[in-house]
Amino acid sequence: MLIQHLKLYHYPASRSARTKWMLHEVVGDAFEVENVDLYAAVQYSAEFLRVNPNHAVPVLEITWDNGTLQRMLESAAMVAFLADAFPDAGLAPSPDASPERADYLHFLHFGSTWMDMMLWQIRAHEHVLPEAERDPRTVARYRKKFREEIEPQLAARLEQAPFVCGQTFTAADCIVGHAVFWARGYGLCRGEIFQRYLSLISQRPAFGAAFSDVREFVLDATQQPLSARFTG
Repeated sequence: MLIQHLKLYHYPASRSARTKWMLHEVVGDAFEVENVDLYAAVQYSAEFLRVNPNHAVPVLEITWDNGTLQRMLESAAMVAFLADAFPDAGLAPSPDASPERADYLHFLHFGSTWMDMMLWQIRAHEHVLPEAERDPRTVARYRKKFREEIEPQLAARLEQAPFVCGQTFTAADCIVGHAVFWARGYGLCRGEIFQRYLSLISQRPAFGAAFSDVREFVLDATQQPLSARFTG
């Protein structure tokens, strides 16, 4: 089947930005965006829960050429799907079994699980949860783990090549690049090698388009309606 239409449910600078980045890479501006005001807790409304029962963005809505509508709820899956669905963009190794494909999938998921988990715990306990529910030990633990375990692994990769999977930009850079961008907002990944990496990937027009709304992002969510509804 062929893809007839793509729609992204999005909030600036959140995980949906990496899907938006990937969409710009593969289809330019030929997709629909619906902004979801997470801080106003729109994601907990009955209407949105019918779209995503996990009350989150992104949601990628795919309309196939037979009229079937399908929704994807996991951003890393969206990024991997789009890379494979539009092979002419050259953003993923062939899905055949190969060392290159294994390495690519490893770092795509390393960024979306291991890195993401630590960064989300830091963010939740510093800027989302009410004061009484925050745990400074959790923040300290994951800041230390990120600095001592994540940063050296990434730095070692980026010392060998400009992108996480070698000489060529791939969809894995959409995931890892977003995570590095997020980490720097929390005082992590501050070394020169990470600055060089971000300078390189931010030159891509798709990056600029994906993060053109970043100024709409507000760091502290505790004074917003979201704080009273937040469930994790």
